[in-house]
This record gives sequence, structure tokens and C-alpha cells, in this order.
Amino acid sequence: MNRLKTSLLNTTFLLSSLFLSSLTGFAADWNQWRGPMRDGIVESDTWPAKLAGHLNLVWENSLSPSYSGPVIHNGLVFTTETVDKKFERVTAYNLQDGEQAWAVQWEGSMSVPFFAASNGDWIRSTPICAEGKLLVLGMRDLLVCLNPVDGTELWKVDFATEHGMPLPAFGAVCSPLVDDGAVFIQTGGAVCKLSLDDGSLIWKTLENADGMMSSGAFSSPVIAELSGVKQMVVQTRTDLCGVDIATGGVLWKEPIEAFRGMNILTPLVMDNKVFTSAYNGRAQMFDIVKDAAGTWSVSELWNQNTQAYMSSPIMVDGQIYLHLKNERFTSLDPSSGKANWTTPPVGKYWSMASNGQSILSLNDKGELRLIAPNTEEYQLVDETKVADDSWAHLAVQGDLVIVRDLKALKVYRWK
Repeated sequence: MNRLKTSLLNTTFLLSSLFLSSLTGFAADWNQWRGPMRDGIVESDTWPAKLAGHLNLVWENSLSPSYSGPVIHNGLVFTTETVDKKFERVTAYNLQDGEQAWAVQWEGSMSVPFFAASNGDWIRSTPICAEGKLLVLGMRDLLVCLNPVDGTELWKVDFATEHGMPLPAFGAVCSPLVDDGAVFIQTGGAVCKLSLDDGSLIWKTLENADGMMSSGAFSSPVIAELSGVKQMVVQTRTDLCGVDIATGGVLWKEPIEAFRGMNILTPLVMDNKVFTSAYNGRAQMFDIVKDAAGTWSVSELWNQNTQAYMSSPIMVDGQIYLHLKNERFTSLDPSSGKANWTTPPVGKYWSMASNGQSILSLNDKGELRLIAPNTEEYQLVDETKVADDSWAHLAVQGDLVIVRDLKALKVYRWK
């Protein structure tokens, strides 16, 4: 009976997904941190020239707080929340109409240090849905693997109790990465590779000391090819690193200066180059090279005083777009590091997506902006209010814009 029920659910959601695909015309699902390629870029030509009058609320559901970005797969949107300061919950909604498909919760809350309390003590990591699994990382480094169709728990790993790793001082922040049957994640104690089948540990690397300022990464990794070698590019609290996917060996490592280890950005990879910027540090571009003898070298091509905060950069038309610690927004030339322009303050935080023609940004005040990429000046096309308090990454799926307000999930449609 259970097998028949699961089969029917799979069929129902497949049909729903096919209908939604024809309705919205999307290519790849926004299924993880920063979208299908983890770079904020989506394939879409349906973005209108304006927001005001062209963006309609389709549905809205009230929720408990979360900083996790929403993710989409096969016509479902998944979101997390911390409930009653005791439970962590993940819920699946039908993207089409907001009807709840299922919800699962577990105990898993924690309190952050007093000086960070103003930023909340609720779940932060953005889930990922890939290769038939939905993976959710809770505040206490509890990784839960679910069936995305019905929420059935497939396995879970408690890194603190099962692997003796320190709890992340500020709660788990890293958003899991899936590649070729494996899960990659930065925990409170190390960067780990797990089997996607059962959660078993394959390797751990870049282990760090226990302690508030060293445990728990703020960044999320990407997989890229540098000097012809596929690898994981990962940023710890102190270093920018390349890691061998098969063995966990550290291929190269470069120290990154930051206040209290606040290396937060997901690194931006361009050919054999990697860009990052740190809180109270610098913006830096590195050239990563492997020579004929197999030796890796890291050369700094340029650095300048631009300081990022929490928002990861995107690249559009060969230019870097980055939100800054001083609440401004800037465009950088990747060849020289020179700022094309910098705006007045636009908000404490914002997330970005681009279809290669326009940039869509959502700031912490819930202000959605449509921006035309331009090296001459900041060109704001339009803006509108879509949320009250939003520190979660926005998601874009075809002609749908999905916003995680602090206490609600909202789905908008462009005309």
C-alpha cells in the first residue's frame, strides 16, 4: 500500500511539474543555494521591463522564522523554519497554488552568542534537492536526507555526536552541495564528503580547532574546473582552498584576511581565476595554476579595499556585481579590480539573480529591484516592495519570483 501511495504521489507531482513547466517555461529548477549552478544565473527570457504593475502575488503562506532560501524541484517549493525555538521543520508546497504537500520536523534549535543575537537564532542553511534527494542542514549540524516526494526520512547524520565535531558557534550556515552521488558540506569541525545513498562519511579535510572564532564555516562551496582539474573550491574561516573531490586532499590554499574569520562569500570562479572579498578584509583576485610537474601555485592578480558582507557576487557581461559591508552596491572590472561605479547605501543585505540581461536583487527590507547591467553607471530600472524582512536568498523559476519573508513564503508571477 505504501509503495502504491508513493507511486501515485510521484505520478501526481510529475504531472504537476509538466503542467508548471509549460506554464512558466523554466529550464532548470532553482534547486539549491544560488540556483541551478550555484552562481545566481538562470536561463530565462521572460523577465519584463518593469516590476510595478507587472508582478502579482500568486499565493502566500505564514511560517515561523528562517534565513534559508527556498528551493524548487518538480513543481514543489521547499522551505525551512525554526518553530517555538525548539523544532526545525521543512515543508513542501505545490508551487502552483501553495497547497501543502507534506511537512517534517525534528528537535534542533540552538542559541547564538549574545553579540549575534540580533541576527536571529533560527535555521540558516539553504537545502538542496538533487539526484532524487532533499538535504536539509539544521543549526546543530544535523544533516537530514528526505524523499522530496513525500518527506520520508532516508537517513540523517549528526556530525557532533556521530563524528565528534564541535558545534558551529553561530549555527550551521553552509548550504550542502551534491555532485556525482556525494554530498559535500562544511561542518563545525571540517569539510566533509558523504555518500548520498546512506550518509556514510567518505572523507573529511581542512579540520579546524574548536572555539567560537574557528568552528563553523560561513561560506558555501562550489565545484569548478581550474587548470583542467575538477575540484571543490571552498572558503574556510581563514583560507580559500581547492580540494580534490576524490580524496579530500588540499590542492592549494591561500590565507584570507577577515575580521573574526568572517569569510562569508561563496567564491566566484572565472576560468582559472577565483574572486573573493572579506568582511574588514580586501577584495582579491587569484590566478590558480597547475604546472607540468603537477605543482599548484596561487598568484594574487590584484587586491583593493572593497569589503563584502554576506551577499555573494555574480558575474554578468564579464563584470562582477557585489553588495558591500557599507551597504552599497558596486560593479568591479575583473581584469583590474577597478570599480566601475558604487551606489549610495541600498540595504544591509541583498541576494541577486540574473538572466544575463538584467539583475534582480532583494534586500533585507524586502525591496525587490530590477537593475540593468552597465559599466558606466548604476542603472535602476524599477523597484517594488515584496516583503517586510528578508535575509533569505530569493529564487527565480521561469516567470515566478519566490521570496522567503522572515515569517512567510510568497510566490509572485510576472505578467
